[in-house]
Amino acid sequence: MPLNILYAGRPARWPEFQPPLEAEFKAAGLDVNLSENIAPQDVDYIVYAPTGPVQDFTPYTRARAVLSLWAGVEKVVGNKTLTQPLCRMVDEGLTLGMAEWVTGHVLRHHLDIDKDITRAPGDWSAPIPPLAHERPITFLGLGELGQASAAPLINLGFPVTGWSRSPKSIPGIRCLHGHDGLQEALSTAQILILLLPNTPSTENILNAETMGLLPKGAVVINPGRGPLINDEDLITALDTGHIGHATLDVFRVEPLPEDHPFWAHPKVTITPHIAADTRPSTSAKVIAENVRRGEAGETFLHLVDRKLGY
Repeated sequence: MPLNILYAGRPARWPEFQPPLEAEFKAAGLDVNLSENIAPQDVDYIVYAPTGPVQDFTPYTRARAVLSLWAGVEKVVGNKTLTQPLCRMVDEGLTLGMAEWVTGHVLRHHLDIDKDITRAPGDWSAPIPPLAHERPITFLGLGELGQASAAPLINLGFPVTGWSRSPKSIPGIRCLHGHDGLQEALSTAQILILLLPNTPSTENILNAETMGLLPKGAVVINPGRGPLINDEDLITALDTGHIGHATLDVFRVEPLPEDHPFWAHPKVTITPHIAADTRPSTSAKVIAENVRRGEAGETFLHLVDRKLGY
């Protein structure tokens, strides 16, 4: 008898996800009925996104797991109707996409490429940028995406510091943690990259006080979560020149409202949440493997700790 797997992601993306999901289920030796329309009481697994149709998990009494297509789970982890195991998405496509986006924007700011793009006719001024080993970089967040994004920068010679909630030891990264570690991590960060999850303890982690610890002229890059930054405090720091530029891919409200002051600020670059998208071809492998594990009685990959929120 086939497993009933409900696709409950964004409906518009069903045509993109259906073929690779079906191919990966077949490759894993799973007999499945994959559909957008399955009676809740008959569903064995839910392939889920917060933008999909399922908000109340109560009717899904047979479901063995909710397999999220998103890396972030803050929009669902507090859902009181969710009693099934929840797995977040960690896959090669997300990881590589984030590493490439971060590396590109770090190099853009490191080399001051904007100056050349906007260079006026006759402007032959040529300040020499520092070498990579002279530009300290800090990551707030040393999970899968943080470590993957740090790796190419380490290979280029940047000195990389990373801060996390709990102690970590990662080759090539000066690892710090805790309150004192956060202060030290920020104090040397000429470029700061935010890749923390959105939890009550990380919301507004970058505020007037913590931004004040950054070196004058530091660049802030946020491909993590919008609520990590206090927007008003960031604008003030940009206006005073303490922060040199902010490149932001994520926001408290998305799409970012047209009247938000970030749009008009000359020291803010906005990208429309593109740093790490879920690619059907790679995420389907993770979904299929987790269904296989569930059927084999093995531990799910990337199981969310509800208490920690990620």
